[in-house]
Amino acid sequence: MTAENSNVFVESEFAPLRTMVVSRSEFRAPDSEAFLGHSMPVEKSAVEILGAVWGREFGEVYPDMQKAWEAERDELAAVLLRYGVQVLRPRVFTEVEKESAGPGGYANFFVRDPWFTVGEHVIEGVLQFPHRRMEVLASRDLLLERVMPSGARYVSLPQPEKSPLGHPGAGPFLEGGDVLVLGREVFVGHSGMATNDLGVAWLSKYLEPFGYTVTPVALPAHVLHLDCAIGLVREGLLIACPDRLPDGLPPTLRDWEQIDVTEDEAAAMATNGLPIDSTTYITDAEFTRVGAELRARGITVEFLDFSVSRLFGGAFRCTTQPLLRAD
Repeated sequence: MTAENSNVFVESEFAPLRTMVVSRSEFRAPDSEAFLGHSMPVEKSAVEILGAVWGREFGEVYPDMQKAWEAERDELAAVLLRYGVQVLRPRVFTEVEKESAGPGGYANFFVRDPWFTVGEHVIEGVLQFPHRRMEVLASRDLLLERVMPSGARYVSLPQPEKSPLGHPGAGPFLEGGDVLVLGREVFVGHSGMATNDLGVAWLSKYLEPFGYTVTPVALPAHVLHLDCAIGLVREGLLIACPDRLPDGLPPTLRDWEQIDVTEDEAAAMATNGLPIDSTTYITDAEFTRVGAELRARGITVEFLDFSVSRLFGGAFRCTTQPLLRAD
């Protein structure tokens, strides 16, 4: 199957965006940090804010920020619609699902991670953080409606074994924030906090018979996902944080023009913008320097305030998941 005869296909990170899923804004924190297994990968400014929500819904503690958070996603959806992109939204969790989450909490806020699309392949992953493991359910109806009738392949990873509190187990773990698509090469980050070696091996075993190369990219232990270290803007141009790439860029990307960001900028999500196509890019109004660098290279930059979303350790790429991105 090719992009021309499918409504589900992702050619690359910057191919023209046709259909995009935009996240909801639901979060009920676990009862304690012991449920996580890792510290939450958030900005320093967010530690105190999120520290007040253990065992509670974010909107219960911060109703005004909850409204602002929802408005950020609605504004992003409006910008995408203005550029002719079809926008889909996951549903919110049911009361039964919320109750079943128990003391481990739940999250339905970054649709990039629980499933992802590579070419004609839609893959449900497995998340390490227990409070995010049922996040895929919010997209399941959408996937059944859009992917099942299409010619796309629809698969999922094996579910992880049960493990003691605070220990994720062996996995495999594979999260969409770690997966960057560039034609037939797929870059997969692994820091130990999200995707692990077994997840990379599973993806390689699955995709290689279809002509894909899976390239692992090492990340430091404090970096959640690859899109928190690298952002592909267009062919030959990327944004990257050298401090978050201990082995440097993957060989395919080493001759690309690179806009560098600092560790502090990367922690604030400076690499986590969103190309609408190879000439248009969305980023936070916080990143005026990065925006100026992009504009100097002929890129149209749309600035949006995503300050609440960034509290949770993600931004525009994390908030979205393409179903159709192709010429």
